[in-house]
Amino acid sequence: MALTELWKTAQKEICEKHIQQVIGFAGDGKLRDGGSASKEFREFLALVPSSSLSRYASECLNDKFDNGGFALQDVINEVGKRLGFRVEQGRYRGTAGEIGFDGLWIAPDNNALVVEVKTTDAYRVDLGTIAAYRRNLIADGRVKETNCSILVIVGRSDTGDLEAQVRGSRHAWDIRLISIDGLLRLMQLKEELEDPRIMDKIRRVLMPQEFTKVDGIIDLVFSTAEDVKQEELAGEVDDDEGDHRKPKFTPVNFRAACAARVQEHLGQPLVKRSFAVYSSPDENLLTICINSREYKKANSSGYWFAFHPHQRDMLANHKKAFVALGCGSKESILLIPAPDFVPWLEKCHKTELEDRFYWHIRITKDKDGYVLLVKKGAERVRLNEFLLK
Repeated sequence: MALTELWKTAQKEICEKHIQQVIGFAGDGKLRDGGSASKEFREFLALVPSSSLSRYASECLNDKFDNGGFALQDVINEVGKRLGFRVEQGRYRGTAGEIGFDGLWIAPDNNALVVEVKTTDAYRVDLGTIAAYRRNLIADGRVKETNCSILVIVGRSDTGDLEAQVRGSRHAWDIRLISIDGLLRLMQLKEELEDPRIMDKIRRVLMPQEFTKVDGIIDLVFSTAEDVKQEELAGEVDDDEGDHRKPKFTPVNFRAACAARVQEHLGQPLVKRSFAVYSSPDENLLTICINSREYKKANSSGYWFAFHPHQRDMLANHKKAFVALGCGSKESILLIPAPDFVPWLEKCHKTELEDRFYWHIRITKDKDGYVLLVKKGAERVRLNEFLLK
């Protein structure tokens, strides 16, 4: 049985396995360039949560086993995908006529990273060989010299010797280093954020930069803090009777539970990409999961969601997309296809701040079911048909 099928039928059991055991279930159990085991293993990694990727990386570093370095290379390339890069898998072993990089990561702005994965810096790294990979990729027209650099990813956080080696080489301006732990922390940070502009800044941290002026780093820190706070912002809401009030918004997070129900309903594995975004491994299907606590009223319940322009843009960029509104708990989810949801935004109130705005998605539930509340003069939208059973 293929690894992906095992994931569907015995997810808990396969998650508990050591990475060496997982590889044993793939193909012939041997990681080889172009082999069936490698293909199955990489497809499996695209399904698992980021916590599993972190554990697998640790097992590759701390437990010696055959092809552990190859497995680590695949895990790190999957982390690159989770960071939003388009990843070209490298080779496990060098061969004549092939460029021997471990991975080629292309950012959405087309900046490229030639990735080299090392389990340790205990041995001197041949920087000239890695630089030759970059030159050959440039010569082949696969990347441009002006926006291609090298990222060496090392299993240890204490990389003093390797840092000194890079600084003393003629390749210093083209190479950056990061520990595997640091890379995994970036992945975890990305999953707690939502603004694509901040995600772009996170990716740029991995590329050579001139740090005499540190404004860019300060900007990233403040942008990250601001993005986290956005879920707690509630602008003034105008209801249909003209009443002005600010809902006492208490952040709730049962997104993972909502995503699990949506995954089951759609019959499609969903992988967390950011704070509220889940997508299929091939990213053809996207779901934005947002939650609200329940606001009790005399004869009804109310729910409030913030919806942002970049989330609307994400819906437009996918062949199949949904908005999942968790109304008070995972038991009450409205799963709305993007073509239905997006036109409603024009009917919704919005809060405009100095540098951004967001829509208020306000829903009430009474004896007749769920209704989207809209601006005065617009027709309310009945939502009962979208409730997951």
